[in-house]
Amino acid sequence: MKETINSYRDNGAIGAILDEYEKSIEELKALLPNITAQELKKVIGDPNAHEDFLSIQNILRHTVFAGYHYVIEIRKHLGEAIPFMERKTFQSIDEYIQALDDMFQFNVQLFNDYPDISIEENETNKKVLCQWGQTYDIEQLYEHAIVHILRHRRQIERYLLKIRA
Repeated sequence: MKETINSYRDNGAIGAILDEYEKSIEELKALLPNITAQELKKVIGDPNAHEDFLSIQNILRHTVFAGYHYVIEIRKHLGEAIPFMERKTFQSIDEYIQALDDMFQFNVQLFNDYPDISIEENETNKKVLCQWGQTYDIEQLYEHAIVHILRHRRQIERYLLKIRA
């Protein structure tokens, strides 16, 4: 793993969140280099499914977008006037690996900008109300973000099994 993980280890719960988030991203990235350009774009999912899940390329686009979306939800909750990112489709695995790294650094920047942020909140009216209607405190939203990466890593692994069968 990269040195950035070690720099967060001593930062309590925030350190744990960032370490585990980066670990999940590194596990996803480790899967990617063996994916060919054809496999990246091959439609595998049910053609009637949501477009985000039709191909590995679409899954990665969705995953990167979501990683930005979560932190933007938090920044909006904190009072920032920040627009949501647009979804970007990349044409290569290397571009997706870089996009995942950039997305993680965007998340790290939140904690650099708000070093005293409270990540746990018991009062529902003080939690982050996300665009999709779910309410989380910051810690819960990051736990969701970590599992989101893990779920899509698993989905890509399963798609590769289908493609390569």
